[in-house]
Amino acid sequence: MRKVTLGNSDTEVSALCLGTMYFGTRQKKAKSFSLMDQYFEAGGSFFDTANIYAWWEPKGAGGESEKVVGAWMKERRNRHQVFVASKVGFGYGDVPVGLTADLIERECEKSLKRLGVENIDLYYAHVDDRNTSMEETLIALSRLVRAGKIRYFGASNFTAWRLEEARSVSVTNRWPEYCCVQQRYTYLRPRRGASFSPQLAVNDDLLDYCRNRDTTLLAYSALLSGAYTRADRDIPVEYAGADTSRRLAALKGVAKAVGSSANQVVLAWMMQSDPPVLPLIAASTEKQLQENIASLDIRLSEEQMERLNGAGVKNP
Repeated sequence: MRKVTLGNSDTEVSALCLGTMYFGTRQKKAKSFSLMDQYFEAGGSFFDTANIYAWWEPKGAGGESEKVVGAWMKERRNRHQVFVASKVGFGYGDVPVGLTADLIERECEKSLKRLGVENIDLYYAHVDDRNTSMEETLIALSRLVRAGKIRYFGASNFTAWRLEEARSVSVTNRWPEYCCVQQRYTYLRPRRGASFSPQLAVNDDLLDYCRNRDTTLLAYSALLSGAYTRADRDIPVEYAGADTSRRLAALKGVAKAVGSSANQVVLAWMMQSDPPVLPLIAASTEKQLQENIASLDIRLSEEQMERLNGAGVKNP
């Protein structure tokens, strides 16, 4: 699988990241192992989990995904070949929402134990905490780097101006910086006024920030849970904007021209965009995962990229 540099770090990661949100809950251990094996055998090594996954599921309490990923790495004896990301910030059980130093450090220890590893390759601040100073959050993350418990840290669900504030604090204090941001992003654009709270969707400001600050943008919910291709899944109302029908028509036309699915074109479009986007892919079946991985083989022409980018109105 193709590799790309992760932001301002000195490391490369797989161009498609495997999301493991429902491993250990919706997907039981055997299915989760099968999907991880398939991704790994295709050359993928970038795995995404979080401390909260997936507390909202029946019998879920949080930590299920980390435990399954950790068990898989232990059984396959491949920790040295895997780049694993986890997160802290959202609440679950008796753990509150927040990015205080004590909470970050306590949750990191729990994630390390569940994953069965000595360090986490990428640790995200999963949601912005406006009630805690940026300095407190960043010094806690920096201490974890110095202690060897995490290698890099990123942000998720942050606005561009808050990322710039964090960058200024890090530069001033000579601390490590957020190397990437993971945000909700897909080909369709949210309608004006749409809210995904507490999640944040990518906007033009964030794209400009990533383009000019050497920050990798990772996209979650890239395929809208199958709504682009499945007749039983409606396009979410948040994406019912002024240019939705025109963008869907452009997507369908390009997919037909290259002989691929709309899902594959969405992923290819992201990877070939400016700034390049690193999609998180998820799957409940081997067929779905293979479809997503095959997007790496699609090369959209300049004309096709222009058609996709230019579909619809400028400001929906």
